[in-house]
Amino acid sequence: MKKFMNDPKQFVPQMLKGIALANPDTLKYVPAYNLIMRSDAPRHDKVSIIQGSGSGHEPAHVMTVGKGMLDGACPGDIFAAPPMDYVYETTKLLASDKGVLLLVNNYTGDKMAFEMAQEMSEADGITVRTLFINDDVSVEDSTYTIGRRGVAGNFFVMKAVGAASEAGADLDEVVRIGEKVNAVTRTMGIALSACTPPAKGTPLFDLGDDEIEVGVGIHGEPGRRRAKMASADEIVDELLRAVVGDLPYSAGDNVALMINGLGGTPISELYLLYGIAHEKLAAQGITVTRSYVGEYCTSLEMAGASLTLVKLDDEIDALLAAPAEIAYRVF
Repeated sequence: MKKFMNDPKQFVPQMLKGIALANPDTLKYVPAYNLIMRSDAPRHDKVSIIQGSGSGHEPAHVMTVGKGMLDGACPGDIFAAPPMDYVYETTKLLASDKGVLLLVNNYTGDKMAFEMAQEMSEADGITVRTLFINDDVSVEDSTYTIGRRGVAGNFFVMKAVGAASEAGADLDEVVRIGEKVNAVTRTMGIALSACTPPAKGTPLFDLGDDEIEVGVGIHGEPGRRRAKMASADEIVDELLRAVVGDLPYSAGDNVALMINGLGGTPISELYLLYGIAHEKLAAQGITVTRSYVGEYCTSLEMAGASLTLVKLDDEIDALLAAPAEIAYRVF
């Protein structure tokens, strides 16, 4: 697999440096902790929101740092949890008088790093809370997680807590909102191909030309089953059965629908999937009132997509509608 890179060990630092150089007025890069942070952070009139996780999922999370979303992101290496000291030092740098909220995708390494960092930060007198995101309905447990995994649905939690923080909500209120959004968000993905981490140089798993991985994880973890390639209608049917039936979502619900590209799927195919899903939801009496199509949480160059639904009420809808200014933009 050919990639634009120099030393694989410098892939993440050079990527982070590029993000900062492209956004000099709004972002700051702290190389010692792989930290991308808002240039105006910490602000003591708002709760600081921090996310971490591994690299390789961009634009999550380093490209969603900015007004109305994250105050900082301190990723680890490709598909690796950040070291505990990255999270600890980031928490100290971004400590606000109103407190800090750590957002954690529910993977074993991330959970350990963030919980240890929280304990050390609290020992320093910093007020810190942690919220675990677990929207993936594909599996209950895997080698990489304790319970369900956090995947593309993390975007909606980041957006909602970021908006609440920007509006001046206190830490308890920001946590309440994050837990509320996480509780009504469900995701499942399908891979058409594997991806190749820069340091590994070979695909993470073997997938035949006529095969798909149903319920794949964003680090290439096995899903529910390996299947033969199917039509777009059949693939959307399988995703909707899993996602709609899990909460469950019901006739009369208003929802946000996200079709998220995993890194190697053309936007045209993502819109094709969106259109099919939108119509199939309407046939079930479920109304899509917010639409998201594109790459929000990827797996390097993996071909595939995930489908996320969020059950909306007036509060969540208003938070998702709030303005945000982040590095990930196309014009």
